[in-house]
Amino acid sequence: MPVYNLADEPWLAPRLLDGGPPVHLGIAETLTRADEFDGLSVDFATQLPAVLRQVLLPVVVAALGAPETAAAQGERLARGGFTVREKERLLAYLAEHRARFDLFDEAVPFAQVAGLRTAKGETKGAAVLVVTAASGNNVPLFASRSDADQLDLTPAQAVHWLLHTHCWDTAAIKTGVVGDDKAKAGKTMGNPTGPLGQLGVIVPMGRTLYETLQLNIPVTAGANLGKPQWERPPGTPAWEQRSATGLLDLWTWQARRVRLIPHQDDGGALKVARVVISAGDRLSTTPEWEPHTAWTFTAPAKKTPNHAPERRPRRHPQGKAVWRGLDALLAPVRQNDEGVFETSVLLDRIGALQEDAQLPADYPLRVETFGMVYGTQSSVVEDVVHDTIPLPLLALQQDSGTRLFLLDVAEQAERLARALNDLSADLRRAIGADPIPWDKGQRPGEPLLHVLDRLVRRMLAGARAAGGDEELLERGRFAWEEAAARRTWEQAAALLAAAPAGAFTGRTVSQTGKQGKTRTFSLGRAADKFRREVHDILPRHAHTARATARDRSGALDDTENLSSGDHVDD
Repeated sequence: MPVYNLADEPWLAPRLLDGGPPVHLGIAETLTRADEFDGLSVDFATQLPAVLRQVLLPVVVAALGAPETAAAQGERLARGGFTVREKERLLAYLAEHRARFDLFDEAVPFAQVAGLRTAKGETKGAAVLVVTAASGNNVPLFASRSDADQLDLTPAQAVHWLLHTHCWDTAAIKTGVVGDDKAKAGKTMGNPTGPLGQLGVIVPMGRTLYETLQLNIPVTAGANLGKPQWERPPGTPAWEQRSATGLLDLWTWQARRVRLIPHQDDGGALKVARVVISAGDRLSTTPEWEPHTAWTFTAPAKKTPNHAPERRPRRHPQGKAVWRGLDALLAPVRQNDEGVFETSVLLDRIGALQEDAQLPADYPLRVETFGMVYGTQSSVVEDVVHDTIPLPLLALQQDSGTRLFLLDVAEQAERLARALNDLSADLRRAIGADPIPWDKGQRPGEPLLHVLDRLVRRMLAGARAAGGDEELLERGRFAWEEAAARRTWEQAAALLAAAPAGAFTGRTVSQTGKQGKTRTFSLGRAADKFRREVHDILPRHAHTARATARDRSGALDDTENLSSGDHVDD
């Protein structure tokens, strides 16, 4: 069998801080030089949390331990890189477990089961691992290849998609294999998605890969960390449903049983074109200490004892920028019209680091979010959710001005979109048409939110750089409201200009449930109502607009006086 050991082989692609193309390294050099890189390059966004959780983070924690106090975590961050002693321990750990990191080892292949086979010796194309490739029922829109086309993966590509499968694989039926006593008629039913597929994944990102690793390791305070999969007995075709025994077990969860089948292509290069994939361990519940997700408290089921609220991982909504969910992202607990939310363990801890002055207020934190949208009983991938925003550390403080400012900005953007939708509805009523249903067609508020997206991201970056300076924040508030008003009126002007002539006259309709009462809809009334709503949403802009209107009115009075024969001396 070929040898491809992940400790040394260049399967990772970290990016150097000074720019240029990514370099290709193994685990050992990537970790010992982590302070030289700003992050990792991957072929597909959702591979990033898979690589972090399945390999890099557990290697660091297994070798060096996790910080047991906030002070210890702050000290690690302050160092800016692994010490000489820590690098020695990392290398010694990888050397000790080297055999378990060989991707094609005959006895213990990394994150696989040796000899995994079906009763008939069948295999599948490597496309079954790749969410962007056509395979069975999973046929991406505009796919350039069919299920019949062979997909050759390099070992580096294969290990990325292997890790991705353990984290994000689709649910439903999986191939039955020899040794799986739960398989029936060559199939295993009822498989859930991979563990990350059930979360809205939140990954805090630092200035360097080293800082990113430290920011993604929770403070454990003596908790049992468990063991990563490479320290556990080699996997077998049999699987079980159980709880995670600790952080390292959770991060390296083997949600599928997999065997990669390598071959050499015509040029002698090592490739993976065939695989066996079957059911793996099922996580009985997402533990409350899962660090990479925010939480939602839902109403209890009627049969729930004591009717206690249920705490569930919060998934990212499809088609919405992450800033539109700031309520759930900011610590520690936030309630809005949709319920009660709690931020992730990691973001909560990062906020505490800033509060304890272990991170500066203007630290350039970024937050990346990841999610998978499944369809047809979670058996196919319909969409991938991925976004990145700058996040001011002060926004993680419950009563900070920065936090309140950003929540206001997000709410104002949503209200402007609703106001534009109301304008559209009133203009349609003015000509006898019904408003656009919320679940059919595109209402004008959505394009407006797309336009405002760039402004909101600039505000997030500006608030992060302000570091809590109240004067800078107030200037930012004013600039935001002026820009938001301008963009909103541009969208509104297009609606008003497109209104047919009948909208000027309008129409009067009887109000439902109010006998004898009527309401008139016309272009003028709709525009006036919209103007009032915009002024109510953006009070700083409204103040400026009214002052400008008074100045113009005064200038007009002066002009009229001059035209009546008044004059001024030179």
